[in-house]
Amino acid sequence: MSDTGRSGVVPATRLVWDLPVRIAHWLFVLCVAGSWLTHQAGVQWFGWHRRFGYATLVLVSFRIVWGFAGTRHARFANFLRGPRAVVEYLRRGGAGEPVGHNPLGALNVVALLALMLVQAVTGLFANDEIVNAGPFYGWVSPGTSNRITALHHANADWLLALIAVHVVAAGWYALARRRPLLRAMVTGRKDADRVPEAEEIGSSRVALAVAIVAALAIALAIALRAAPEATIALF
Repeated sequence: MSDTGRSGVVPATRLVWDLPVRIAHWLFVLCVAGSWLTHQAGVQWFGWHRRFGYATLVLVSFRIVWGFAGTRHARFANFLRGPRAVVEYLRRGGAGEPVGHNPLGALNVVALLALMLVQAVTGLFANDEIVNAGPFYGWVSPGTSNRITALHHANADWLLALIAVHVVAAGWYALARRRPLLRAMVTGRKDADRVPEAEEIGSSRVALAVAIVAALAIALAIALRAAPEATIALF
């Protein structure tokens, strides 16, 4: 998109975050909250707990694929940096921030994706030691399922702690540094004076994103259909 239109007026904002990234971000919020609430609500909500887990698995798998096939600022190669870059960013006090994720925020994003992936995958093999089990319970021994269940519970605590860090950091940037990160994750846009013309994305590649999500959902459905049914007899 041109820095100036025919009128010569500089645009107020430029597009940075594509639509699939923004939708995935808010669906992550919904799925994590839904998973936690349905777990707390008791075994009668286990069916919905499963559904939120399936959705989380498809979403996090999509975001990983999108980290290679997505738009400029969604790609891991654009924002992942080594330890030296993180130290230098901290030494500068956050000055000279990139258009997308800063080096410290990038670590948080990758850690969140990793923990959500672990949470979703372990849930497939876990059980509640009462009557319910994940769809892949029948592929492992009861002892293995119990160990995976312990990891599932511990990882949930780590995930919630990291989400708290993420929320606090976003709040600090919004209040202390006057960077409206929440607005950017809704509109996809950042102030034009912080986004060089060459850094703006021109398309969200929605069709490609839909195709990736569909393929991942179909693959999960095939795997679920192939799994042996876990019943109370297995306990």
